[in-house]
Amino acid sequence: MLSYLEKFKGRSASQPNVPNIKQLAFIWLGGLFAAGCVGFLAYYTKQPLILGSFGASIFVLFILPDTPFAQPRNVIGGHFISTLIGLLFFHFVGPEWWSMALALATALTSMQLFKVAHPPAGSNPFIVFLVSANWEFLIMPTLIGSVVLVLVALFYNNLSKDRCYPKYWW
Repeated sequence: MLSYLEKFKGRSASQPNVPNIKQLAFIWLGGLFAAGCVGFLAYYTKQPLILGSFGASIFVLFILPDTPFAQPRNVIGGHFISTLIGLLFFHFVGPEWWSMALALATALTSMQLFKVAHPPAGSNPFIVFLVSANWEFLIMPTLIGSVVLVLVALFYNNLSKDRCYPKYWW
């Protein structure tokens, strides 16, 4: 028991360095561009293209683009699978708190099983339950929005000579 509680103190690892001003500006502009693209498309098409978890996806795509979590298959597949599971539980099991908890746990496990782990997508079952989403939610905003974010990251991240995105597709 004591060794378990000892872990709460943390380790003596140092914090990562703050990126330089050029890197911060690049991240800022990428985030602005990605959020602006989905926001503009939602406004222009009058379609619900914005998903709450997309803000965290933008974080991953522009701050951590080299990680597995930022790769296209993970962003698109993670959002798709997590939302699908949320919809299945919401519509077939019911809109109860315990159904939402089961949906979340199943979504997390499924993302790992299918090798499409994307942490922001973990919140999608909660979003499905909170907005009482219908089946169209899987396509718009989930699938189309995640594809737009990946496309923005593809074109924008590769503007930098220091970045190469993606590391892999499938």
